[in-house]
Amino acid sequence: MCGRYALTLPHDAMAQAFAAKPANDLPDIPNYNVCPTVQVPVVVAGRRLVSMRWGFLPHWYDTPTDGPLIINARAETIAEKPAFRAAVRERRCLVPATGFYEWTKGSDGARLPWYFHPVEVEMLVFAGIWQDWGADRVPTCAIVSCAAGPTMAEIHHREPVTLDPADWGLWLGEEGTGAAPLMRAAPEGRIARYRVAPTVNSNRATGPELIDPLIED
Repeated sequence: MCGRYALTLPHDAMAQAFAAKPANDLPDIPNYNVCPTVQVPVVVAGRRLVSMRWGFLPHWYDTPTDGPLIINARAETIAEKPAFRAAVRERRCLVPATGFYEWTKGSDGARLPWYFHPVEVEMLVFAGIWQDWGADRVPTCAIVSCAAGPTMAEIHHREPVTLDPADWGLWLGEEGTGAAPLMRAAPEGRIARYRVAPTVNSNRATGPELIDPLIED
């Protein structure tokens, strides 16, 4: 799964990486503690870099709090779930990240955060889905998750689906159909991890020190 992530690449660097046209209302970057319900930059078909609310809102929600907060969509059931099945067919997106966080529990029950980051490249790209919600057509998105691969499994049983650059066009629907096989765990060697300080446990925490490796006594 993915419940928090970091994004530090400037807007122009992301636009260049995706060959995308950036919108004028993109959220402030860097953000070392991207939390659910905030605005995040995503790439949609037509190679536009736009801002969306992280927290997918099904069309039957009358208010954003009418049901569970949906930040992830399970790959195994995404095509059947009423909330997601139209979006995964017609409205897929790319969600850039510098890295993401996950937690284990210490012997005393304390939440111990880990930071997962790409190996040899600057950016991870999550598979996402999106849809507009409400009379004002508020764009909202969720990150697709799958069963954890080797790097992630010791920490958590789920992980966000990450995409190679060669697969971006297929996920966006620019290169025909057949994107379902892309919803899989990252191959070994794509992502690495290390412990970080528990400061990030607070959703109000900010600053680059959140992704500094933890030096324990």
